[in-house]
Amino acid sequence: MPQGQPDSVPDDGLTTRQRRNRPLLMVHTGTGKGKSTAAFGTALRAWNQGWSVGVFQFVKSAKWKVGEENALKVLGASGEGGSVIWHKMGEGWSWVQRDDQSDNEAKAREGWEQVKRDLAAETYRLYVLDEFAYPLHWGWIDTDEVVEVLRSRPGTQHVVITGRNAPAALLEAADLVTEMTKVKHPMDAGQKGQRGIEW
Repeated sequence: MPQGQPDSVPDDGLTTRQRRNRPLLMVHTGTGKGKSTAAFGTALRAWNQGWSVGVFQFVKSAKWKVGEENALKVLGASGEGGSVIWHKMGEGWSWVQRDDQSDNEAKAREGWEQVKRDLAAETYRLYVLDEFAYPLHWGWIDTDEVVEVLRSRPGTQHVVITGRNAPAALLEAADLVTEMTKVKHPMDAGQKGQRGIEW
């Protein structure tokens, strides 16, 4: 386990153990590659600890095959770690922009309503809200409501949110924020995404 000393210890009345085990809100944002990949890495760690994991994909189409999906589903069904349930909420609307987005907006809202129900029921120990920053950025889902629901979630439920342009209020509420910054990408030189790297 990584050893280190915090910069400061808050006067919150919690023991070191209580503070170490409190539920976290994590956000992976920025223009660089790897936001979802990092979140799925966290899901692997959670699975290994025997935690139940709920993945909610808010953008990628239900028709797309995401490499981590198959791997996590197989692990979840193996009986060796925690369970893994995968929910697909979108139709690929962050990548394929259409004139009328009302159906996609409705699906995003339905997805958020499901997340709220699962948080209230403490269905999972780790929630991966993949590409959830997009519907917040576009105003499809109210950021202030999301922050309030996540701040008041019961139990020890951890939440990871990914996507570009995460709203400032979400970043302020988060315990951990990572910004992926692109320095260089093969697409800059005209190379398309490839199997095993992008999916």
